[in-house]
Amino acid sequence: MIKTRYLTLLILIFCGKSVLAQVPAWGGGADLKDISFGFGFQYISSDFKILKTADWRTPYYDTGSKSNVTDSLSSISTASTQGFGVGFVARYRITDNLEVRTTPSLSFTDRTLIYQYINSATQTFKQVNASLVEVPLSLKIKSDRIVNFRAYLLGGVKYSYGISKIPAEDPNLSPLDKMVVTNRGYASYEAGIGMDIYFEYFKFSPEFKISNSFGNILATGNNPYSKPLDSLFLHTLVFTIYFE
Repeated sequence: MIKTRYLTLLILIFCGKSVLAQVPAWGGGADLKDISFGFGFQYISSDFKILKTADWRTPYYDTGSKSNVTDSLSSISTASTQGFGVGFVARYRITDNLEVRTTPSLSFTDRTLIYQYINSATQTFKQVNASLVEVPLSLKIKSDRIVNFRAYLLGGVKYSYGISKIPAEDPNLSPLDKMVVTNRGYASYEAGIGMDIYFEYFKFSPEFKISNSFGNILATGNNPYSKPLDSLFLHTLVFTIYFE
């Protein structure tokens, strides 16, 4: 009886391998090349980690009008805002389970800061606009391929650079019309997870990735919205679909 069970198990294993071998290894041959290229579309959600100055609650004193132009602050917060990006992917195969890749992209995102004052029932929203060229460099660790599917992990660094020139603070604007400005260029670290799904002529890869700026990205500014801030750190969640 035991021998019969072992024999049945061996037959199932070998038959299973035979069936898998007959399934075509689709994907347009992307993984069979050392170098390949593709393109991707991104959905982006980002917000700030905020560090405030010691006297952040203090009303803002305008030297021009010689008066306080804001009330005392009760809170400064951030909200997740959405954006999108487009780009391409270039990969180099090191082994069957390891590759290095870069995914340059052009992204358009807004970030929001929310100011709540003690004697005001309404909140003040300040948008921090960003149009960026982003160049990540990542290592991608892939599982073994199972028919037309494999999972992967990735990690690396990214440099972001604003394509819109940061304007100098306009002295003709009233203090309440001025904006919070971030550095034009900054670096981030990132990590993600995804899967490669192989179709007959291409490879489709949905991917989730998080990134955080290495340091403070707040640019110096003397206005009611920048002065209470000591540092801003950017946190970003990106969902991307790649086609190779």
